[in-house]
Amino acid sequence: MTDTREPQPQPQAGAAPAQPYHPPQAYSEPAGPGAPRGGGTATAQRKPRTGARMAPRTRKARLRVAKADPWSVMKVSFLLSIALGICTIVAAAVLWMVMDAMGVFSTVGGTISEATGSNESNGFDLQSFLSLPRVLIFTSVIAVIDVVLATALATLGAFIYNLSAGFVGGVELTLAEDE
Repeated sequence: MTDTREPQPQPQAGAAPAQPYHPPQAYSEPAGPGAPRGGGTATAQRKPRTGARMAPRTRKARLRVAKADPWSVMKVSFLLSIALGICTIVAAAVLWMVMDAMGVFSTVGGTISEATGSNESNGFDLQSFLSLPRVLIFTSVIAVIDVVLATALATLGAFIYNLSAGFVGGVELTLAEDE
């Protein structure tokens, strides 16, 4: 790389530099407090704006999503579906605890036991059937199935999008930036 700036004095071996290095400036600094910038005359100085803009200026760019990488779609969908699975398990546990604290299982379980019971048996026991461990195991199985299916469907969707984008050109987006 060639340096086209004015040459800088090279320090002597073993000698301290005479002054610190200052990189070249695009514009020279004013000579005094009232001096115009750039060393020119006062008439050449740019005047500041006094009024505000009426409408904000917006830059727009039209972009086209030509391809979705199936590997990155698979990774993102896997992480999002794991987060959704964890939320599902936590929500099921909280919902079960709230319903148990309200006495829903004992009330409904007593009604079902009376309806299905006979003289020899007590009937169906809803409280033992819908215990917290059993509900959490069922919810975990559903969450694992959801993770596998959501990841596979999102990856398949990326492949299908790439095929259709080859025919029609992809999805066009208009991005705008407010200043």
